[in-house]
Amino acid sequence: MSDASASQTWHGATPAEWTGPGLRGWLRVARRGPLLVAVMLGALALSLALRPLERRIWGLSRPLTSRITQGACRAALAILGLRLRVTGQPMQAHGAMVANHASWLDIFALNARASVYFVSKAEVAGWPGIGWLARATGTVFIRRERREAAAQVRLMRERLAHGHRLVFFPEGTSTDGRRVLPFKPTLFAAFLTPDQPDLEIQPVSVAYHAPDGMEPRFYGWWGDMEFGPHMLRMLSVRRHGRIELVYHPALRVADHPDRKALARRLEGQVRAGLERAGALEEAAQPAMAEA
Repeated sequence: MSDASASQTWHGATPAEWTGPGLRGWLRVARRGPLLVAVMLGALALSLALRPLERRIWGLSRPLTSRITQGACRAALAILGLRLRVTGQPMQAHGAMVANHASWLDIFALNARASVYFVSKAEVAGWPGIGWLARATGTVFIRRERREAAAQVRLMRERLAHGHRLVFFPEGTSTDGRRVLPFKPTLFAAFLTPDQPDLEIQPVSVAYHAPDGMEPRFYGWWGDMEFGPHMLRMLSVRRHGRIELVYHPALRVADHPDRKALARRLEGQVRAGLERAGALEEAAQPAMAEA
């Protein structure tokens, strides 16, 4: 799962049992599935065709292919019938965004509203389909290992210096979407640099509202849940609920004494947004379990 450590997975809730699509569900899969694949493959092919020209003219900047990604993600949500409600505005300044992490659908939702580049665990680069899309869209791949921390910081600072707006999930794993885990402060070290004193980080709350009659955790993808069955469920449901994105005011990195203070402040903003959206159920912070 995006930005998750290979050794840590959240297991704080048991997924509801699902027996698979019925006849009508399979008909919806047959209708939506090919459209979704066509959109993703079409966007990938167009991006790969344009990237050499784009690189020659703009270098690491991606003014063309980032728009293709944004359009493809909007189309994907429309094909699924998943509505997107937005509060606030994506930041335009130099810096990054952080959000809570509930599902692979987070990627579509956050990409649909802003031109961004995700930070993901290195293993994702080798995943069939998803890995190809991630590489083509300029994802920053990292390994959450202590001995590589300095190299990861340098890589992120390089991307920031080229004006890339990064997005990462500081919880380090995905949940059922009904809570916010403590933010890990490690990656925030990349932003505490005197070379870029005006860097800002915008907290974003991603709140999922289940379809009528479904459990609140319907969209969550966590623990040992497999991608294929979860995708099948998303394709087969008759009527989807909605995703609510809450863009909070960006925080100036230099106004915080260290990365831990910055992580706590951002975590508080994301949690408050989830609570206001009616999507927070946590009574206490669940522990991380070994995968």
